[in-house]
Amino acid sequence: MQRLLLPPLKAVMWSGCVRLLVPRVAPKAQCGCSCGIRRHLRPGQYSTITEVALQSGKGTVSLPSKAAERVVGRWLLVCSATVAGAVILGGVTRLTESGLSMVDWHLIKEMKPPTNQQEWEAEFQKYQQFPEFKILNHDMTLAEFKFIWYMEYSHRMWGRVVGLAYILPAAYFWRKGWLSRGMKGRVLALCGLVSFQGLLGWYMVKSGLEEKPDSCDIPRVSQYRLAAHLGSALVLYCASLWTSLSLLLPKHKLPETRQLVWLRRFAGGTAGLVFLTALSGAFVAGLDAGLVYNSFPKMGESWIPEDLFTFSPILKNVFENPTMVQFDHRVLGITSVTAVTALYFLSQRIPLPRRTKMAAMTLLALAYTQVILGISTLLMYVPTPLAATHQSGSLALLSGALWFMNELRRIPK
Repeated sequence: MQRLLLPPLKAVMWSGCVRLLVPRVAPKAQCGCSCGIRRHLRPGQYSTITEVALQSGKGTVSLPSKAAERVVGRWLLVCSATVAGAVILGGVTRLTESGLSMVDWHLIKEMKPPTNQQEWEAEFQKYQQFPEFKILNHDMTLAEFKFIWYMEYSHRMWGRVVGLAYILPAAYFWRKGWLSRGMKGRVLALCGLVSFQGLLGWYMVKSGLEEKPDSCDIPRVSQYRLAAHLGSALVLYCASLWTSLSLLLPKHKLPETRQLVWLRRFAGGTAGLVFLTALSGAFVAGLDAGLVYNSFPKMGESWIPEDLFTFSPILKNVFENPTMVQFDHRVLGITSVTAVTALYFLSQRIPLPRRTKMAAMTLLALAYTQVILGISTLLMYVPTPLAATHQSGSLALLSGALWFMNELRRIPK
């Protein structure tokens, strides 16, 4: 066989990583190795041996680099911040009873607010046809209506910003080849969840616009739909933040001891408990359950109020009885802070990196801050600024739990 003399190996920098280049053989030469590749190459061409590339007429599409992963991680961190902003703004919209001020939904048309007196009066007349105005706000002025309308408008426009923050960069990164196969599936799921979240929001609002002739209660959205709307937003937030932290924070090489395995499981259970407590807050908000027993630690004069099981069947009390809903939220909150405290002390018994210990300490501080905010909100009859801060605290606590969990994640072999 004729021997081919190959030039020395060369290395070039591209996309933040070193690529070793092997000179390709002369025209009409064939690869003599066992890989089975046969191709005709031009003299002077090089092929990579450390990075897979696909040659096409439009150029080379390479696998994502570490630099690309950092960019994607920062993008998802920004996305999770926009979701947090939507959750907080949605909570304020609920607290100010502004959520039913916009009585229709259009993806593009409603982006333009009323600009003159005639348009505002037409919008106000549409609102006057629905139960909230007839029962609760029948003496509302146009100026007062503008305030609640702009609150709901801000929440809806922010939702559109969230959607664009996910979808547009995702399309760009996909086209640039910066997403791995697994990341592509995750990004598609996140973008789909964003779209679903918008539809679920309108489905929730519709429940508060329906006429209920047999009910004398104040018009409000269904607590079930409110919980679904908040729950999907929390799932979106958690998934985005977890993926971002996994891309941005370097993994610790922790020894897989039995203590670490138990700590990792306990951290996951604690994070789930924090999530469930935050979700139960949607039922508290949906039923105005924060206004039924404004005392702590007792509920009124007793530890367990007598009207816990006034509804039939008994299971209905868990989701529709304001007393039971507040009782459940209290129990979940106390259980969560107890679990976080135990998690902190367990983490002190294991040699952990400094950053992991900082995450545990931050989680403990956030848990007790959230308890103080919750009790203060209850005792002061749910003032809007304090209640909004308490709702924001639930996101901060959930973020701390996710951070600590991420610090303990297992390094794949």
